[in-house]
Amino acid sequence: MRKVAVIGVGMTKFSGKQAKTAVELFSEAAFDAINESNVKPKDIQALFIGNGLGDFEEGQAQIQAFCAESIGAFHVRANRYENACASASAAIQDAFMWVAGGFYDIVLVGGTEVCTKMGTPLATRTFAMFSDSRYEYPCGITFPGVFALLAHLYSKKYCIPLPELKRQMAQVSVNSHYYAARNPKAQFQKEITVADVLNSLMVATPIQLQDCCPFTDGAAALVLASEKMAGKLTGKPVYIAGIGQASAGNLATQREHLPHLYARELAAGQSYAMAGMKPADVDVVELHDCFSIASIIAMESLGFFPRGKAGEAVLRGETRIGGRIAVNPSGGLKAKGHPIGATGAAQAYEIVKQLRGECGERQVEGARVGMTDTLGGDGGTLSNIILKRGW
Repeated sequence: MRKVAVIGVGMTKFSGKQAKTAVELFSEAAFDAINESNVKPKDIQALFIGNGLGDFEEGQAQIQAFCAESIGAFHVRANRYENACASASAAIQDAFMWVAGGFYDIVLVGGTEVCTKMGTPLATRTFAMFSDSRYEYPCGITFPGVFALLAHLYSKKYCIPLPELKRQMAQVSVNSHYYAARNPKAQFQKEITVADVLNSLMVATPIQLQDCCPFTDGAAALVLASEKMAGKLTGKPVYIAGIGQASAGNLATQREHLPHLYARELAAGQSYAMAGMKPADVDVVELHDCFSIASIIAMESLGFFPRGKAGEAVLRGETRIGGRIAVNPSGGLKAKGHPIGATGAAQAYEIVKQLRGECGERQVEGARVGMTDTLGGDGGTLSNIILKRGW
């Protein structure tokens, strides 16, 4: 198996409403990644793209073919991935395998979404399709409800009173907005306080509005290359050191492991094993904080903190830059934004920029190893990728 490097990345501004189509957004991100890679569109041998809801957003299926044509990568293999919020992460993993297996030397991968065009009612309904449509959705389950249930389970299992857990969750959101305010591509660029979170609208107790990520439009893209090709094109290759992905059924089938998600532990374990690393080796992580409680649970499942202790670590500042591990210096899904099909690629974009030392005020000094963690649905898909500096 060949080594695979990221040689270029691109990302649009994330926003609450874009005038551009999903194809136009992806093209913008893709051209930035291509130009940074010192290649031309004709050099792209395949395209792998995450897009969760294009059929509903713009009535446009088969978006991958139109994205390939739009950027001038004519007649290449083009595949679309729908793995809920983990769509782009699944695309990256498959793109990695095509290059590692020797089939291609240069591929383009990423994701795009324009879900705000649907409006809140339709977006809420379509997002809920990523849960179990036979049992969960008819019972009124939407994702705020899912994570509210997990918060209650977490509180009970680890004997953390809800008011204290809410304070821990609030600090997660505060941290996300602090970094997003320093990220020019983030959707929300305003800091908030713990009081702002605790005084915000109740959505599904104990989840409040400022515990939730927004609907977002945006795109991100990466160019992957074989080690030999990367050596010719860039002096700062970032290698994909490990990948892992696992699946699960609905929440009822996961009950033995809740509030943690067993698929995440399997996927993370695969990525650590492949990379020959352990959690202590990771300097920076972009993890799936669709809700603030999700961040706390993910930190523990990834092995960064003992179970029931991540919220305390957040309050102590251990997840800030300069702490034990830098968590979501991009602003995360909470404040950078969450365009479903593009989220995994945006996470990888941030890690690559961090490992190159290109993040300005929110730079994690000396970062050499980074990780992405993307959750699809209510545990249906978990994807983890470990990247490391190659120079």
